[in-house]
Amino acid sequence: MITDAVVLVLSCLGVAQALFLCGYLFTVKDRKSNILLALVLFGLTLRIGKSVLYNYIPLEPWIRNLAMSGILIIGPFLWFYGKAIFEKKYFSGNDYLHLIPFAVFVLCCRIIPNRGDLATYIIFWLLFLHMAVYLGACWVYIARELKGARLLSWYRNITIGVTVIWSLYVGIFARVIPFYILGAVFFSFLMYIFSYLLLKRHVFALEKYTSSGMDTVASRRLLEQIKALFENKEVYLDSDVSLKMVAEKLGVGSRDVSQVINEYEQKNFAEFVNQYRIARAKKLLTDADYAREKIETIAYDCGFGNVTSFNLAFKGEMQMTPSQYRNQFAVAEA
Repeated sequence: MITDAVVLVLSCLGVAQALFLCGYLFTVKDRKSNILLALVLFGLTLRIGKSVLYNYIPLEPWIRNLAMSGILIIGPFLWFYGKAIFEKKYFSGNDYLHLIPFAVFVLCCRIIPNRGDLATYIIFWLLFLHMAVYLGACWVYIARELKGARLLSWYRNITIGVTVIWSLYVGIFARVIPFYILGAVFFSFLMYIFSYLLLKRHVFALEKYTSSGMDTVASRRLLEQIKALFENKEVYLDSDVSLKMVAEKLGVGSRDVSQVINEYEQKNFAEFVNQYRIARAKKLLTDADYAREKIETIAYDCGFGNVTSFNLAFKGEMQMTPSQYRNQFAVAEA
Protein backbone atom coordinates (compact mmCIF):
# COMPACT_ATOMS: atom_id res chain seq x y z
CA MET A 1 0.00 0.00 0.00
CA ILE A 2 2.80 2.41 0.94
CA THR A 3 4.71 1.45 -2.22
CA ASP A 4 1.65 2.21 -4.37
CA ALA A 5 1.31 5.61 -2.72
CA VAL A 6 4.98 6.44 -3.33
CA VAL A 7 4.73 5.40 -6.99
CA LEU A 8 1.57 7.46 -7.41
CA VAL A 9 3.20 10.55 -5.90
CA LEU A 10 6.33 10.17 -8.03
CA SER A 11 4.27 9.72 -11.19
CA CYS A 12 2.04 12.70 -10.45
CA LEU A 13 5.04 14.91 -9.67
CA GLY A 14 6.54 14.07 -13.06
CA VAL A 15 3.33 14.93 -14.90
CA ALA A 16 2.96 18.17 -12.93
CA GLN A 17 6.56 19.15 -13.66
CA ALA A 18 6.09 18.40 -17.36
CA LEU A 19 2.97 20.57 -17.50
CA PHE A 20 4.86 23.38 -15.76
CA LEU A 21 7.68 23.16 -18.33
CA CYS A 22 5.17 23.07 -21.18
CA GLY A 23 3.53 26.21 -19.86
CA TYR A 24 6.84 27.97 -19.51
CA LEU A 25 8.04 27.03 -22.98
CA PHE A 26 4.76 28.13 -24.55
CA THR A 27 5.13 31.58 -22.95
CA VAL A 28 8.77 32.22 -23.91
CA LYS A 29 8.76 35.07 -26.38
CA ASP A 30 10.49 35.16 -29.76
CA ARG A 31 11.59 31.55 -29.74
CA LYS A 32 9.54 29.28 -32.00
CA SER A 33 11.71 26.24 -31.33
CA ASN A 34 10.61 26.32 -27.68
CA ILE A 35 7.02 25.79 -28.79
CA LEU A 36 8.09 22.65 -30.65
CA LEU A 37 9.86 21.37 -27.56
CA ALA A 38 6.77 22.16 -25.47
CA LEU A 39 4.67 20.07 -27.87
CA VAL A 40 7.08 17.14 -27.49
CA LEU A 41 6.62 17.36 -23.72
CA PHE A 42 2.87 17.73 -24.12
CA GLY A 43 2.68 14.56 -26.22
CA LEU A 44 4.69 12.68 -23.62
CA THR A 45 2.52 14.08 -20.83
CA LEU A 46 -0.66 12.92 -22.56
CA ARG A 47 0.72 9.40 -22.86
CA ILE A 48 2.23 9.25 -19.38
CA GLY A 49 -0.74 10.93 -17.75
CA LYS A 50 -2.97 8.21 -19.13
CA SER A 51 -0.71 5.56 -17.62
CA VAL A 52 -0.91 7.19 -14.20
CA LEU A 53 -4.69 7.57 -14.24
CA TYR A 54 -5.44 4.21 -15.82
CA ASN A 55 -3.31 2.42 -13.24
CA TYR A 56 -5.64 3.69 -10.51
CA ILE A 57 -8.88 4.82 -12.19
CA PRO A 58 -10.97 3.06 -14.89
CA LEU A 59 -11.07 5.16 -18.06
CA GLU A 60 -13.41 5.06 -21.02
CA PRO A 61 -11.85 3.62 -24.22
CA TRP A 62 -12.20 6.93 -26.08
CA ILE A 63 -10.36 8.78 -23.29
CA ARG A 64 -7.56 6.23 -23.44
CA ASN A 65 -7.40 6.69 -27.22
CA LEU A 66 -7.29 10.47 -26.85
CA ALA A 67 -4.32 10.14 -24.49
CA MET A 68 -2.60 7.61 -26.75
CA SER A 69 -2.78 10.13 -29.59
CA GLY A 70 0.07 11.97 -27.87
CA ILE A 71 2.42 9.34 -29.27
CA LEU A 72 1.67 10.65 -32.76
CA ILE A 73 2.99 14.16 -32.08
CA ILE A 74 6.09 13.31 -30.04
CA GLY A 75 8.14 12.05 -32.98
CA PRO A 76 7.27 14.77 -35.53
CA PHE A 77 7.82 17.63 -33.11
CA LEU A 78 11.09 16.16 -31.80
CA TRP A 79 12.30 15.94 -35.39
CA PHE A 80 11.25 19.50 -36.22
CA TYR A 81 12.68 20.79 -32.94
CA GLY A 82 16.10 19.62 -34.16
CA LYS A 83 15.56 21.31 -37.51
CA ALA A 84 14.58 24.51 -35.74
CA ILE A 85 17.57 24.82 -33.42
CA PHE A 86 20.21 23.68 -35.91
CA GLU A 87 18.88 24.92 -39.26
CA LYS A 88 16.38 27.58 -38.15
CA LYS A 89 13.68 25.80 -40.16
CA TYR A 90 10.42 26.18 -38.32
CA PHE A 91 7.22 24.18 -38.56
CA SER A 92 5.09 25.56 -41.40
CA GLY A 93 3.43 24.83 -44.73
CA ASN A 94 3.59 21.20 -45.79
CA ASP A 95 5.03 20.24 -42.43
CA TYR A 96 1.47 20.07 -41.12
CA LEU A 97 1.03 16.91 -43.18
CA HIS A 98 3.04 15.13 -40.49
CA LEU A 99 0.15 15.75 -38.10
CA ILE A 100 -2.47 13.97 -40.21
CA PRO A 101 -2.17 10.66 -38.26
CA PHE A 102 -2.62 12.59 -35.00
CA ALA A 103 -5.68 14.47 -36.32
CA VAL A 104 -7.28 11.29 -37.63
CA PHE A 105 -6.69 9.44 -34.37
CA VAL A 106 -8.20 12.27 -32.31
CA LEU A 107 -11.24 12.62 -34.55
CA CYS A 108 -11.83 8.88 -34.55
CA CYS A 109 -11.03 8.28 -30.88
CA ARG A 110 -14.60 7.12 -30.16
CA ILE A 111 -14.62 4.43 -32.82
CA ILE A 112 -11.01 3.18 -32.69
CA PRO A 113 -10.90 -0.19 -30.89
CA ASN A 114 -9.42 -0.17 -27.40
CA ARG A 115 -10.72 -3.36 -25.85
CA GLY A 116 -7.60 -5.46 -25.63
CA ASP A 117 -8.46 -7.46 -28.77
CA LEU A 118 -6.34 -8.13 -31.87
CA ALA A 119 -7.42 -4.89 -33.58
CA THR A 120 -6.34 -2.90 -30.53
CA TYR A 121 -3.05 -4.76 -30.43
CA ILE A 122 -2.31 -3.94 -34.09
CA ILE A 123 -3.28 -0.28 -33.75
CA PHE A 124 -1.06 0.23 -30.72
CA TRP A 125 1.90 -1.39 -32.45
CA LEU A 126 1.34 0.99 -35.38
CA LEU A 127 1.48 3.92 -32.94
CA PHE A 128 4.80 2.71 -31.56
CA LEU A 129 6.09 2.10 -35.09
CA HIS A 130 5.14 5.65 -36.10
CA MET A 131 7.17 7.06 -33.20
CA ALA A 132 10.06 4.68 -33.94
CA VAL A 133 10.33 6.00 -37.50
CA TYR A 134 10.74 9.57 -36.28
CA LEU A 135 13.15 8.58 -33.53
CA GLY A 136 15.22 6.76 -36.14
CA ALA A 137 15.20 9.90 -38.29
CA CYS A 138 16.37 11.96 -35.30
CA TRP A 139 19.25 9.59 -34.59
CA VAL A 140 20.32 9.55 -38.24
CA TYR A 141 20.20 13.36 -38.22
CA ILE A 142 22.37 13.47 -35.09
CA ALA A 143 24.90 10.98 -36.47
CA ARG A 144 25.23 12.37 -40.00
CA GLU A 145 24.50 16.07 -39.82
CA LEU A 146 25.30 17.38 -36.35
CA LYS A 147 28.90 16.39 -35.63
CA GLY A 148 30.49 19.25 -33.71
CA ALA A 149 27.31 21.33 -33.80
CA ARG A 150 26.57 23.61 -30.89
CA LEU A 151 23.66 22.36 -28.78
CA LEU A 152 24.32 18.82 -30.04
CA SER A 153 24.58 17.36 -26.53
CA TRP A 154 21.36 19.15 -25.56
CA TYR A 155 19.34 17.72 -28.45
CA ARG A 156 20.96 14.30 -28.13
CA ASN A 157 20.10 14.10 -24.41
CA ILE A 158 16.47 14.92 -25.12
CA THR A 159 16.38 12.28 -27.86
CA ILE A 160 17.93 9.71 -25.52
CA GLY A 161 15.26 10.41 -22.89
CA VAL A 162 12.40 10.08 -25.38
CA THR A 163 13.94 6.90 -26.83
CA VAL A 164 14.21 5.31 -23.39
CA ILE A 165 10.55 6.10 -22.64
CA TRP A 166 9.56 4.61 -26.00
CA SER A 167 11.60 1.48 -25.24
CA LEU A 168 10.00 1.10 -21.81
CA TYR A 169 6.48 1.30 -23.18
CA VAL A 170 7.26 -1.09 -25.99
CA GLY A 171 8.63 -3.49 -23.39
CA ILE A 172 5.55 -3.05 -21.23
CA PHE A 173 3.16 -3.51 -24.17
CA ALA A 174 5.09 -6.61 -25.31
CA ARG A 175 4.89 -7.86 -21.70
CA VAL A 176 8.65 -8.08 -21.42
CA ILE A 177 8.51 -5.51 -18.62
CA PRO A 178 5.91 -6.50 -16.01
CA PHE A 179 5.49 -3.12 -14.29
CA TYR A 180 2.98 -0.97 -16.18
CA ILE A 181 3.70 2.16 -14.15
CA LEU A 182 7.47 1.96 -14.69
CA GLY A 183 7.30 4.24 -17.73
CA ALA A 184 5.55 6.94 -15.70
CA VAL A 185 8.08 6.69 -12.86
CA PHE A 186 11.00 7.00 -15.27
CA PHE A 187 9.25 9.94 -16.92
CA SER A 188 9.17 11.71 -13.54
CA PHE A 189 12.91 11.31 -13.08
CA LEU A 190 13.47 12.40 -16.67
CA MET A 191 11.45 15.59 -16.16
CA TYR A 192 13.51 16.59 -13.15
CA ILE A 193 16.78 15.79 -14.93
CA PHE A 194 15.48 17.80 -17.87
CA SER A 195 14.64 20.73 -15.57
CA TYR A 196 18.12 20.55 -14.05
CA LEU A 197 19.75 20.67 -17.49
CA LEU A 198 17.67 23.68 -18.41
CA LEU A 199 18.68 25.47 -15.21
CA LYS A 200 22.30 24.48 -15.80
CA ARG A 201 22.10 26.28 -19.13
CA HIS A 202 21.40 29.47 -17.15
CA VAL A 203 17.60 29.38 -17.24
CA PHE A 204 16.79 28.56 -20.84
CA ALA A 205 19.93 30.06 -22.35
CA LEU A 206 18.79 28.38 -25.56
CA GLU A 207 16.65 31.44 -26.22
CA LYS A 208 19.43 33.93 -25.52
CA TYR A 209 20.59 34.32 -29.09
CA THR A 210 17.24 34.14 -30.87
CA SER A 211 18.01 36.88 -33.36
CA SER A 212 21.37 35.44 -34.42
CA GLY A 213 21.56 34.58 -38.09
CA MET A 214 24.63 32.35 -37.76
CA ASP A 215 24.35 28.76 -38.81
CA THR A 216 26.57 25.95 -37.47
CA VAL A 217 29.28 26.36 -40.12
CA ALA A 218 29.56 30.12 -39.62
CA SER A 219 29.66 29.88 -35.83
CA ARG A 220 32.38 27.23 -35.86
CA ARG A 221 34.42 29.32 -38.28
CA LEU A 222 34.08 32.30 -35.97
CA LEU A 223 35.18 30.22 -32.98
CA GLU A 224 38.33 29.21 -34.87
CA GLN A 225 39.03 32.88 -35.65
CA ILE A 226 38.59 33.85 -31.99
CA LYS A 227 40.95 31.11 -30.82
CA ALA A 228 43.50 32.07 -33.47
CA LEU A 229 43.36 35.67 -32.26
CA PHE A 230 43.98 34.57 -28.68
CA GLU A 231 46.63 31.96 -29.44
CA ASN A 232 48.58 33.75 -32.19
CA LYS A 233 48.07 37.43 -31.33
CA GLU A 234 47.82 36.82 -27.56
CA VAL A 235 45.24 39.57 -27.12
CA TYR A 236 44.53 38.27 -23.62
CA LEU A 237 47.82 39.84 -22.45
CA ASP A 238 46.16 43.23 -22.74
CA SER A 239 44.52 43.86 -19.36
CA ASP A 240 41.90 46.01 -21.11
CA VAL A 241 40.85 43.35 -23.62
CA SER A 242 37.09 43.38 -24.04
CA LEU A 243 34.34 41.68 -25.97
CA LYS A 244 33.95 44.79 -28.11
CA MET A 245 37.68 44.90 -28.88
CA VAL A 246 37.77 41.27 -30.02
CA ALA A 247 34.64 41.74 -32.12
CA GLU A 248 36.12 44.80 -33.84
CA LYS A 249 39.36 42.97 -34.63
CA LEU A 250 37.35 40.19 -36.28
CA GLY A 251 34.88 42.51 -37.97
CA VAL A 252 31.81 40.93 -36.38
CA GLY A 253 29.25 41.88 -33.76
CA SER A 254 29.95 41.58 -30.03
CA ARG A 255 26.81 39.47 -29.68
CA ASP A 256 28.12 36.90 -32.17
CA VAL A 257 31.43 36.56 -30.30
CA SER A 258 29.59 36.14 -27.01
CA GLN A 259 27.23 33.55 -28.51
CA VAL A 260 29.99 31.37 -29.94
CA ILE A 261 32.05 31.39 -26.73
CA ASN A 262 29.00 30.70 -24.57
CA GLU A 263 27.58 27.88 -26.65
CA TYR A 264 30.77 26.08 -27.68
CA GLU A 265 33.03 26.72 -24.70
CA GLN A 266 30.29 26.93 -22.04
CA LYS A 267 32.01 30.06 -20.67
CA ASN A 268 31.34 33.76 -20.58
CA PHE A 269 33.89 36.11 -22.15
CA ALA A 270 35.78 36.82 -18.91
CA GLU A 271 36.12 33.10 -18.16
CA PHE A 272 37.31 32.47 -21.71
CA VAL A 273 40.00 35.17 -21.41
CA ASN A 274 41.13 33.93 -18.01
CA GLN A 275 41.66 30.39 -19.21
CA TYR A 276 44.40 31.68 -21.54
CA ARG A 277 45.89 33.90 -18.86
CA ILE A 278 45.98 31.06 -16.32
CA ALA A 279 47.52 28.67 -18.84
CA ARG A 280 50.32 31.20 -19.38
CA ALA A 281 50.66 31.77 -15.63
CA LYS A 282 51.15 28.04 -15.03
CA LYS A 283 54.05 28.05 -17.46
CA LEU A 284 55.67 31.13 -15.94
CA LEU A 285 55.28 29.85 -12.38
CA THR A 286 57.32 26.76 -13.29
CA ASP A 287 59.78 28.59 -15.56
CA ALA A 288 63.29 28.80 -14.07
CA ASP A 289 63.74 32.29 -15.55
CA TYR A 290 60.77 33.48 -13.46
CA ALA A 291 61.73 31.67 -10.26
CA ARG A 292 62.68 34.91 -8.51
CA GLU A 293 59.88 37.02 -9.95
CA LYS A 294 57.10 38.16 -7.65
CA ILE A 295 53.60 36.74 -8.08
CA GLU A 296 52.42 40.26 -8.81
CA THR A 297 54.83 40.54 -11.75
CA ILE A 298 53.61 37.25 -13.20
CA ALA A 299 50.00 38.45 -12.81
CA TYR A 300 50.73 41.55 -14.89
CA ASP A 301 52.75 39.57 -17.45
CA CYS A 302 49.72 37.31 -17.99
CA GLY A 303 47.31 40.17 -18.57
CA PHE A 304 45.68 40.51 -15.15
CA GLY A 305 45.08 44.06 -14.00
CA ASN A 306 45.93 43.30 -10.36
CA VAL A 307 47.24 40.47 -8.22
CA THR A 308 43.95 40.00 -6.37
CA SER A 309 41.97 39.11 -9.48
CA PHE A 310 44.85 36.84 -10.53
CA ASN A 311 44.79 34.97 -7.23
CA LEU A 312 41.00 34.54 -7.33
CA ALA A 313 40.94 33.35 -10.93
CA PHE A 314 43.89 30.99 -10.46
CA LYS A 315 42.50 29.45 -7.29
CA GLY A 316 39.09 29.04 -8.91
CA GLU A 317 40.69 27.10 -11.76
CA MET A 318 43.40 25.13 -9.94
CA GLN A 319 41.99 24.90 -6.36
CA MET A 320 45.27 26.37 -5.04
CA THR A 321 46.95 29.77 -5.00
CA PRO A 322 49.72 30.71 -7.49
CA SER A 323 52.26 30.52 -4.65
CA GLN A 324 51.15 27.02 -3.68
CA TYR A 325 51.33 25.95 -7.32
CA ARG A 326 54.87 27.31 -7.66
CA ASN A 327 55.99 25.72 -4.38
CA GLN A 328 54.54 22.40 -5.42
CA PHE A 329 56.83 22.26 -8.44
CA ALA A 330 59.78 23.66 -6.50
CA VAL A 331 59.48 20.80 -3.99
CA ALA A 332 59.17 18.25 -6.76
CA GLU A 333 62.37 19.50 -8.41
CA ALA A 334 64.26 19.51 -5.08
